[in-house]
Amino acid sequence: MQERLGIAGSGVIACGLAVAVAERDEVLLWARSSDSAHRARARVVETCSKLSGIDPDRVRIVTDLDELGRATFLVEAVIEQRGSKAAVLSDLGELARHAGADAVLATTTSSLSIAELASASGHPENFVGFHLFNPVPKMKLVELAFPPDAAPETRRRARELCKALGKTPIEVPDIPGFVVNRLLFPYLFSAVALMSETGMAPGDVDDCMTLGAGMPMGPIALLDYVGLDVSSAIGESLEVPVPQPLVELVEAGSLGRKTGAGFYRYD
Repeated sequence: MQERLGIAGSGVIACGLAVAVAERDEVLLWARSSDSAHRARARVVETCSKLSGIDPDRVRIVTDLDELGRATFLVEAVIEQRGSKAAVLSDLGELARHAGADAVLATTTSSLSIAELASASGHPENFVGFHLFNPVPKMKLVELAFPPDAAPETRRRARELCKALGKTPIEVPDIPGFVVNRLLFPYLFSAVALMSETGMAPGDVDDCMTLGAGMPMGPIALLDYVGLDVSSAIGESLEVPVPQPLVELVEAGSLGRKTGAGFYRYD
């Protein structure tokens, strides 16, 4: 790969991207604390174990953000909150400036304004929305969203990185939810509303959509897979009413697969 990737974040998307890169090259991943680094290492090792031929040692996990200064393509992949993302992107922008590198700055946001995050980075000309889908090593699409000031070279490098990772880049408008989430989440929330109105079980709703509509995963299972907290945040960004049963689960700390319980329970 021509780019040297540095990833700021240690969650599912960050680790998934790190593994996708590790299939081809070495990659740096920054975690905020030693505990986060330990969890990220476990997640990387587990993901690599499910895929053949990927060495988890190609993912170097660090807790000092300055370590990412050698990267040419810096990807912010922290929690889906405007303040948190803006703060990390500002730090990455300063890091790129002090390192003297013409690094591309990217965000994995699925619903926030690219123009606003580009401004927070201080480098809108080098900025791109780089929306990946979970599980990152398997999902082929990357939604690319650019701020108005993005340079042609930034656009070219973002597309070339996608192709180097075996992904399909599609440029989308800088609107809440881009394309996939803008169309997907009203459908997912309508499934929760249907359960509330009819008393149907989650499994029955999911079976209707997988067996009757050919969906690879039912809407309720997909919400649990995405994470109910993330789903709620996306709904708020889209200004789509978040169903009360989902809100109550989030308030109870039942966020889906990652916590062992959501609409379903998991071992």
